Amino acid sequence: MEYLIGVLILLTFICLAIYAARGGNLMMGMLIMALLWTFLSMIGYKFATNTQFIEANKEIINTTWIQAFAKVFQGGPEGWGTVLVNVVFGAWFGRVLLQTGIASTLIRKTTELGGDKPAITCVLLCAVTTVIFSSLFGAGAVVAIGVIVLPIFMALGIPKVLSVCSFMLSIGAGMFINPVLFGQYTAFFLDKNGKAIYTYETYIKWGAIALAVQLGFTMLLVVFSMRKGSVHAWAADRPVRQKRDYAPGISLLTPFIPVVLLIFFKIPIIFGFLTAGFFALFVCGKLKNFREACRVFNKDFFDGVVDTAPLVGFLLMVPMFNKAAELCIPYFNALLGGIVPNNTLIITIIFIVLAPLGLFRGPFTLFGCGAATLGILKGIGFSTLFLAPLMIASTTIMNVSCCITQSWVVWGIGYAKISTKDFMKMSVISGWIICAVIQIITYVMFG
Repeated sequence: MEYLIGVLILLTFICLAIYAARGGNLMMGMLIMALLWTFLSMIGYKFATNTQFIEANKEIINTTWIQAFAKVFQGGPEGWGTVLVNVVFGAWFGRVLLQTGIASTLIRKTTELGGDKPAITCVLLCAVTTVIFSSLFGAGAVVAIGVIVLPIFMALGIPKVLSVCSFMLSIGAGMFINPVLFGQYTAFFLDKNGKAIYTYETYIKWGAIALAVQLGFTMLLVVFSMRKGSVHAWAADRPVRQKRDYAPGISLLTPFIPVVLLIFFKIPIIFGFLTAGFFALFVCGKLKNFREACRVFNKDFFDGVVDTAPLVGFLLMVPMFNKAAELCIPYFNALLGGIVPNNTLIITIIFIVLAPLGLFRGPFTLFGCGAATLGILKGIGFSTLFLAPLMIASTTIMNVSCCITQSWVVWGIGYAKISTKDFMKMSVISGWIICAVIQIITYVMFG
């Protein structure tokens, strides 16, 4: 019976992969998978006859239907609720960076610093974009920064495809240490009580290395392309020349404050967001009186929540799915225990060779059916310390930075008026190379 249930569970996994690749609604997909895996696993336990299987999984087999429903559909979302608070405050902080003009000022100052040297200007803009998106998050933020950066790139002679690709890779690099995105990743790594077992402090060293690798590759891509002479002048407006209402110089420290406070002083991230956000509002003259402060605070909070709203529903379904996957672990072990290698080196090689499976919400991205892949690998016995960076690398590079199912990537392609095919040719190869390097680093550090 356990083999039949295991096969049915894997078939539903394949169906999820197809559904995700075709652009299906992932919020509904995760909910349906949670229901299916809960019912299939519980039915299998009630009709289990293999004494060896029963003895090895005695505790979980004795789970009642009510306990299973409470575990999956109540405990799952409730457990992630504490992390959701971090995401909301991070989104508010991102809105502050936009509304105060700090993000745009960083870009303008960088462009002026590069002077009449296009290659240096482009490299610096990539670095600044990465810095900005180490704190900023959301499609609205990408559009707000993109309408400044992309015209500058193209006016400096970078081909449109390379402009969009380098901009998206720079965003993805910053996302490696973005506390808001990390808060979403923690939804996939919760203990039996619903608390996060993979902390930002544990993650940040690897995240910083991954950021450096992706940003370094992006810079080399730009410099190499410009040295080859494959540059063309485009008729593009340069907002940097049209507006000079810069934010105060001291405010440019704002994006670094929450991360520095957390890493070096162990100050909780929410307090870091509040400290940095109100610091920015104060030095930029947005807190003239208490009434004005209330208005600005409310508006930025509202806009920040709207920015993250599309992901929140999906991320509340993910813990349900994760809890349902825990119920399925005995079936994974029975069916795949002797097939999927319990070897970190082999798994790393598989993730390198098949890195493009992180595209189109595939089995290597957590924001797709990779949640099921994670459940299977957890069931086989791989540690969170190894699995978390393994899956986060593939998700951040292939999905967040390169995939046309990502809303801001679609916007960039449309804004620059380039073909999806041309973008994918460059983004997939670039992402594949970056993914290979970072997965090797992951194996060296945690394998």
